[in-house]
Amino acid sequence: MRIGDLLRAGGPVFSFEFFPPKTEVGEHNLFRTIERLGDLHPSFVSVTYGAGGSTRQKTVAWVQRIKHDLGIEAMAHVTCVGAGRDEIESVLQQLEANGIENVLALRGDPPRDQPHCVPPADGFRYASELVRFIRERRFPFSLGGACYPEGHIECRDLALDLEHLKIKVDAGLDFLITQLFFDSADYFALVARARARGISVPIIPGIMPVTNVDQIERFTSMCGARIPAPLHDRLYAAADDAGVRAVGIEHATIQCRELLAGGAPGIHFYTLNQSPATRAVFERLKG
Repeated sequence: MRIGDLLRAGGPVFSFEFFPPKTEVGEHNLFRTIERLGDLHPSFVSVTYGAGGSTRQKTVAWVQRIKHDLGIEAMAHVTCVGAGRDEIESVLQQLEANGIENVLALRGDPPRDQPHCVPPADGFRYASELVRFIRERRFPFSLGGACYPEGHIECRDLALDLEHLKIKVDAGLDFLITQLFFDSADYFALVARARARGISVPIIPGIMPVTNVDQIERFTSMCGARIPAPLHDRLYAAADDAGVRAVGIEHATIQCRELLAGGAPGIHFYTLNQSPATRAVFERLKG
């Protein structure tokens, strides 16, 4: 089912994001993890696309398995950095041929060994160009895009970042999913700015329960998100890993309740291929 239609049907949507594993053991474990999520009846599951499109074929294979073998709606991430139009069109054709109805259109991050990767002559510099390309080729996907409550890491000017978002949405997006954040006020401020600018598509907040302090410090430094001081202090005061997980689950649960009560159309969980923390938050929300 198209995610745009799910959102229009009303009621919150809940989704989980995974990335393709590198080993056969990892693939087996991930399949079982997603299979066990079936009893939670997620609205959809998304699968990421590695830096520079490095996992594109695994992404295609995984969304097919999730949709057709597990019966869970799936969304494929498609990034355009470093890829030409023919290459992107081939991936989109594979997705369409295999009955995938949902795509998250992203610029993506360049490979780590090519931090200043230059787009091919027939490639894309921005996600808005990818969105426009998909619409011009008349692919039937429900299209999502990314947005940033605290501004993109490469554009900390919130007004300018909003203009970039407006261009991307106008190119043909059906919905948006935010980068991770830890203060609900940042989400509500983004929604207010977007609505004032004429952006009317649903904006789904992206939530990552903290399970490891070093890990979340790395992620926030990479994406430009901040850890509010009270949460930061509680995480560092935790006696051990179990204490950190407990703090992270509690904070994420409170945050999700705030977001849903404030009108958010659902929650997108960044799982890092580990479901226990997100399952715990989801079950508390449903309990």
